[in-house]
Amino acid sequence: MGDELSQEQLKINASDLKIYLRLIGFLRPYLKELIIAMLLMGVFAGCMVLQAWLVQPAVKYIFSEKSMSLLYTLALGIVVVFFVKSAADYGRYVLMADIGQKIIKDIRNKLYECIQGQSLRYFVKNPTGILMSRITNDVNMVQGSVTSAVTAMVKEVASVIGLLGYAFYMNWKLTLIAIIIFPAVGYVMNRLRKKIKKYARRSMEVMGDINTVLDEAISGIRIVKAFGMEEYEKDRFGSYNHQFYRNWMKRLKIRGIASPLMEVLGGIAAAAIFVVGGMSVIKGVMTPEQFFSYVTALFMLYQPIKKINEVNIEIQEGVTAAKRIYDVIDAQPEMVEKPNAIDLGRSEGDVKYRSVEFSYNGDEYALKGVSFDAPKGAKIAFVGESGAGKTTIINLLPRFYDVTSGEITIDGHDIRDLTIKSLRANIAMVEQKNILFNDTIRANIAYGSQNESFDKIIEAAKAANAHDFIMEMPDGYDTIAGEGGVRLSGGQMQRICIARAIMKNAPILVLDEATSALDTESEQEVHAALDRLMENRTTFIIAHRLSTIQGVDKIIALSKGEVVEEGSHEELMARNGYYTRLYNLQFGSDDA
Repeated sequence: MGDELSQEQLKINASDLKIYLRLIGFLRPYLKELIIAMLLMGVFAGCMVLQAWLVQPAVKYIFSEKSMSLLYTLALGIVVVFFVKSAADYGRYVLMADIGQKIIKDIRNKLYECIQGQSLRYFVKNPTGILMSRITNDVNMVQGSVTSAVTAMVKEVASVIGLLGYAFYMNWKLTLIAIIIFPAVGYVMNRLRKKIKKYARRSMEVMGDINTVLDEAISGIRIVKAFGMEEYEKDRFGSYNHQFYRNWMKRLKIRGIASPLMEVLGGIAAAAIFVVGGMSVIKGVMTPEQFFSYVTALFMLYQPIKKINEVNIEIQEGVTAAKRIYDVIDAQPEMVEKPNAIDLGRSEGDVKYRSVEFSYNGDEYALKGVSFDAPKGAKIAFVGESGAGKTTIINLLPRFYDVTSGEITIDGHDIRDLTIKSLRANIAMVEQKNILFNDTIRANIAYGSQNESFDKIIEAAKAANAHDFIMEMPDGYDTIAGEGGVRLSGGQMQRICIARAIMKNAPILVLDEATSALDTESEQEVHAALDRLMENRTTFIIAHRLSTIQGVDKIIALSKGEVVEEGSHEELMARNGYYTRLYNLQFGSDDA
């Protein structure tokens, strides 16, 4: 059992070392600044040893020779040593602070880049709050272990080596007695390290839960208030917050006990040194000035050893956070381009689905053998009950997900053979759920088309029947939409989203009930604009209100992931089948 435990511990330590070395890799671009910081730390350590040595002549000139001139010279030397030591420490601190902030910036950019590269399935598995916690809380915990911990460890280790070397030079027998305490210090440090890692990991996990609760409660505040769930949400947040408090306090208590333990162990060592060293002076083995210089060196050893312990704890916390960060960085994107992927250019808009099947979880199929043609300029509508597969068909087109089997082609190219960027550049979408960013209306309309002129933005807004209400706002097109478009009504948000799709001017349009939030008058105006814009563009429409799709070229009726009917409105009504039943149910409800 003991061998098994030691092997497992070795695996854990090797894993920690591997993670830490990966973190240190972020220092590579700043190697020049790091070398300068290391040199400054060497100067600092040298000054530490010089300080200990200066005690010997100081005691000698004061108590033995009583030389005033030498005393003044020595005092000046002490000031110079302290000044050089402080300047070196300050230079090291400023350099590493700058490197630290740059590394944090690099890690956050890398994390965000990796998150943006993931498919939609990844975001289903990983809640927003958890991902936010990785970028904010976890990265902050990594900062110290990559920068200040590295230089501090080098500085303190260099100081320990220098001071120990001086102590051995002065009295190697006495120094051997002094360092007997080191194994005890190592044992304490190892025990603290394990506990710190455990509570740091738990704290970070709970912080992820806190972020998730915050994201859900704030983004869904209308529902929270509508259902009177404020107290419930307060209790839910309070529970997680209390868990975080308990774990964080356990971590702080363990960190806090490190210093007192070191004090006690240091006191034991100091007592032993005074007894043995005092006896050496009494027996004439050491002179008083040598003894004072020696004791000064040993006392100065205490601070760097204590600091090494603190740095070790900081590194362990950073490694724990880094593991969670690398879980995100190492996640392989589901959507991967082929090495020789084709740049589609501007598509003709000829789309074909051939025996397409898709499963979200590998068991139940959301689509089963779906096949249809959407030639250039065609308007295709999808209808069916909730869960029939309408949105899934649309999600497969821009490769938000990949088909389980079958193929989707654009202009004869399997979309999996195309570069993702060129594929999505040919598709404009207006979702049922309006997505606006906390930016100006101008920026929201031009999102994805930033290089277009302001005149084009106005033209798109007019086509979407949005220009008039935009101009009535205090800052016009420079009005901030607010988080999620909170400063706009539902109909206004929908028209901004339509203008954004118009602005993209893509040959393929996807409209997921794009007029659902408009009043009757605005809907008619926008439909007229969309009819003009859909000319020579292949358009896919997910329709819940069947009255909006009667003029399309083809209606595809879906049920449980399968195409059950296909044809024009008149053809499908004449069949008196599934589509007719949907139509009669809907309009029967309207009449009622």
